[in-house]
Amino acid sequence: MDQSINIATEAAKNPPTELQDVLPSVDVATSLSTAQEPVVAPAASASTQLTSGKAGMDAKLQVVDENQEFTKQLDGHMKDWKLAEAGFSYDVVAVFGSQSTGKSTLLNRLFGTKFDVMNENERRQTTKGIWMSKGEDMPVLVMDVEGTDGRERGEDQDFERKSALFSIAVAEVLIVNIWEHQVGLYQGANMGLLKTVFEVNLALFLAAKEKGKVAGTSQDKTLLLFVIRDHIGATPLANLQNTLTADLNRLWDGLSKPAGLESCVITTFFDLAFVTLPHKLLQPENFESEIKGLRKRFTDPEHEGYVFQPKYHKRIPADGISQYMGTIWDAVVTNKDLDFPTQQELLAQFRCDEIANVAFAAFVEAIKAFGGSAGVGKLVKGLGVSMEQARSAALVSFDTAASRYHSGVYSRKRLELLSKLNSTLSPLFLSHLKNLHKLVLKDFRKSIQDGLKADGYDFAQVVKETTEKAEEEFRKGAKEVTLEETGWSSEETEGQLREDMVAIADLLRVEETKKMVMVIERNIKKQFAETVELSLNKPSKEMWDKILSTFKDALAKAEEAYIRKATSFNCTPTENEEALTSLRRRSWLALRAKIDEQTAESIMLVKLKLLFEDQFRYDDEGVPRVWKPEDDIDAIFKKAKEAVLALIPLYSRIAPSDPSNSFTLPSSTSVDATTPEEGEFDFPSTLIILTDTKADDLSSRFRREADAYYLEAKRSMVSSISQIPVWMYGVLVLLGWNEFIAVIRSPVYFTFLLLVSAGAYVTWHLNMTGPVIALAKGVTNEIIRTANEQLHSTPLFRSAYVLAAELTFVSPFDEQTTSTPNRPTLTPLVSTPSVCRYQ
Repeated sequence: MDQSINIATEAAKNPPTELQDVLPSVDVATSLSTAQEPVVAPAASASTQLTSGKAGMDAKLQVVDENQEFTKQLDGHMKDWKLAEAGFSYDVVAVFGSQSTGKSTLLNRLFGTKFDVMNENERRQTTKGIWMSKGEDMPVLVMDVEGTDGRERGEDQDFERKSALFSIAVAEVLIVNIWEHQVGLYQGANMGLLKTVFEVNLALFLAAKEKGKVAGTSQDKTLLLFVIRDHIGATPLANLQNTLTADLNRLWDGLSKPAGLESCVITTFFDLAFVTLPHKLLQPENFESEIKGLRKRFTDPEHEGYVFQPKYHKRIPADGISQYMGTIWDAVVTNKDLDFPTQQELLAQFRCDEIANVAFAAFVEAIKAFGGSAGVGKLVKGLGVSMEQARSAALVSFDTAASRYHSGVYSRKRLELLSKLNSTLSPLFLSHLKNLHKLVLKDFRKSIQDGLKADGYDFAQVVKETTEKAEEEFRKGAKEVTLEETGWSSEETEGQLREDMVAIADLLRVEETKKMVMVIERNIKKQFAETVELSLNKPSKEMWDKILSTFKDALAKAEEAYIRKATSFNCTPTENEEALTSLRRRSWLALRAKIDEQTAESIMLVKLKLLFEDQFRYDDEGVPRVWKPEDDIDAIFKKAKEAVLALIPLYSRIAPSDPSNSFTLPSSTSVDATTPEEGEFDFPSTLIILTDTKADDLSSRFRREADAYYLEAKRSMVSSISQIPVWMYGVLVLLGWNEFIAVIRSPVYFTFLLLVSAGAYVTWHLNMTGPVIALAKGVTNEIIRTANEQLHSTPLFRSAYVLAAELTFVSPFDEQTTSTPNRPTLTPLVSTPSVCRYQ
């Protein structure tokens, strides 16, 4: 720098001819003395310094310190610089050059930064490590890199190489700051350092190039912008450009290239640009003018020399730049293989995982609102829309923040997040299908049951229509919760639903069949009930013929009704045959139950008694018998009893007189029974109504009842014989004449007689004669009955009655004729004449 100032001072004093017209008339001594004063000389005591006024926007940060440690504060400064959410809308520029060549000054003038500049009085190193700041009024990250060839580092070029590699890795535009007089020099133009950096990067670019061929998105070019300082115009820019280009090509050709890149040239990986700046001290106005023009190349996208082209961008989102730069620097420091695309992928993986976790956490909170409201047998209204909204919100959140990273990693992580979201929603989907399955089945059963309540329903049609409606309802409900890009399917649940509906339809069909059979059975009972009762109440040889004939006719009508109704049930022939067999059996059992009801022991005894009474107490014309002495009670009794006893074998077994009226059913065991409740069925045993034991018992009981009727008839005959003679009434009149006269003559008795006569007249006048006579008869009969009981209970009457019975009674219980010498005699045992026993 001292040498440059001395040269400039000498040139200012004795300028060449070509400069005399362009140099301004200034006081060179004053200018140089001013230049010797310190411009900015703060002490870099901290890694972060703020200028007054714009604390956040003007802050500069030491991203790599002199101990080669990468900062942890870059994320915070990115937020302060309002670049954290910039996405890809930012750029990175770095400066590269020898120490004390005005790099910081150049950056401050171009980008409005506040990097420290050298103190001319001390002539020491100003920039230590790598500093970063934001360009004024532009989304540009500006990196001020420690200069090369400094006396502080000496021959240790380790940090120089690392900082150069780091700058090429992260910067889109690398400004190479050199003096005009250094052009053509090997060390002065940093050609040696560039050669080392190019050799290292060539291997890195190979990996980037190969990955770029696959992904198609690798950005493997960097713009090298050579800024030639203190250009006084003696050598045209074109010549300087040719010299530098030739030197760079020669340097590139001398590199040790890896296999596959032997024929590559420098422009394969770098674009070269050249610009000159006038002397800052000798030509300050021109310098400022050229600085403004150069600044436009960094700020105006419409400028033809705009440097921030898309092909230079590293495609690292702003919110991940700190992680990316830290990873690159760690790889540089540890001498790892700097595979730039790999580093981008690692950053993308890290950031995409972070973004996905945040999006997933928000998604989990969102689904809690409706995920917990699903209960057993309940449907969450709008569940599909809610799930889609929650999933879409998570994906949009992820896409917004993660789509700026490596496309391959982004796509892969997006699929992973989508799979995770779908897996989280899958239980809700399956639960919804399960509840939908239950509700549809419930509605299906109810709809069929409602349809079966209609008159003249067709079971098959009702089931078909209801099934189609239920399937449509299920498909609609399943479609509402089936999200795209999930692979979810409701086919399995729908298949299970069909099976369940078939099972329910079959169950309802069986129930309806049973109901129909029961209705038919009730109709059969109604048809043969009256015939059974009449036939059993009036027994005859054709009794069973009438009953069976009526039963068979009713059964035939029932079978016809069943076949006609079962057509709509889609029953198979086997099912129809089983149902008909069951119908025949149940109908027969119903007939047998009706017969058993009418032939119960007590009822049968009543029937036999009534039949006996009809023949014993009534004559052939149906007139009640009044027993007279001339009636043959014994013969009538015997005939009636034998006729009734002959009916018991007829009642004992169902046996029609006409074989054509016979009815038969196949017997079955419990295994062969069509329904579990029917059990074993033995048809021959159902033909027996009364067993031999029951028949004998019934006969015995009937004989005792018949004997009682016989004794009653005998008593009535004895009563009719012992009547009061007529002459007895004349005796009573003669004997009672005095009492009659006494009544007429007595006022009291006569008054009573008048009252009785008046009462009789009133009764006759009011037509109350009949009721009074009936009442009188009832009272009289009661008095007579009581008197007879008292009379019969006297010892004298009992002796007379026994004597009369021994003279006139012949036992009806003896089946032999009255001439039999050994006939039994009846001996009274107690005072009641109706109780006797054989001796």
